[in-house]
Amino acid sequence: MDQLLNISRRRVLAGVSALPVGRVLGGESAPEPVIDIHQHTNYKFRSDEQLAEHQRKMGVTTTILLPSGRALERASTHDGRSNGLAANVLPNEASQAMAEKYGSAFRFGANEVPDIPEARKTLEKFLKAGAVVIGEQKFNVPCDSKYIWQLAEIAREYDVPVLMHFQDGSYNTGIERFHKTLEKFPDVKFIGHAQTWWGNIDKHHCPSAMYPRTPVVAGGISDRLLKDYPNMYADLSAGSGRNSMLRDEEHAQWFLERHQDKIMFGSDCPDSDGQSKGCIGFTTLAIVRRLAMSKAIERKILYGNAKTVFRL
Repeated sequence: MDQLLNISRRRVLAGVSALPVGRVLGGESAPEPVIDIHQHTNYKFRSDEQLAEHQRKMGVTTTILLPSGRALERASTHDGRSNGLAANVLPNEASQAMAEKYGSAFRFGANEVPDIPEARKTLEKFLKAGAVVIGEQKFNVPCDSKYIWQLAEIAREYDVPVLMHFQDGSYNTGIERFHKTLEKFPDVKFIGHAQTWWGNIDKHHCPSAMYPRTPVVAGGISDRLLKDYPNMYADLSAGSGRNSMLRDEEHAQWFLERHQDKIMFGSDCPDSDGQSKGCIGFTTLAIVRRLAMSKAIERKILYGNAKTVFRL
């Protein structure tokens, strides 16, 4: 019986997800706010105008722009191969400029290569200017290193979260030790993102699998961090976030409900479309609306949690 009810419910949700974003009141659609916590300027050379239109088409009302650090050739940037977040993303000034140009629809973050002497000075400059997050941290350093701990100290001083790209062997390595950072900085909010973060919803995750397709065995590292640490949050963006739901939809429904106060919507897609199956953000929105077990859960993930975490 439960299985039949789930099937029927999915059909209903699928129909609802096809409707325009918003609540229908008296035959008119009242837009519901959506916060996208993960976008970039110049992402694979997309223009600011194309990005703004992309977000509008998705129905996003507030977008957080995550800049790159400065371009350097050192081990933490893979000798320069990871400059621009490995996607041609521009540094802090570009995100700040776009946010100032487009007003309240865009907010910006602060970022820097974490293992250079200038890191603190750079981050503080943009945090004082109004940055709402440190990140996207996407550098080849251990996630429990003194470099990440310095970022956490700065984040604590300015009361902003830190968004981290976990990718085995490449970025913020050693996720199995990240609990040390969470314990050392209980009053700093950390947001997990990317392949190794979302792969580790599975208790039996293979570290080399970036986009696993197998059913999920509950109880992986990411699940435990979200459950056990009040300062751990999750970013649903990119193909890794979308894949985490599509690989096992039954588990995804459970996971979204279990961590409904910790998960936030992000797009992190470089296209200029914003309204087709080729757009990761657009399809991730549809998946959340289809799989969320209640309207209240959907609204937390698409708006409420980010509003609180980023103090918007």
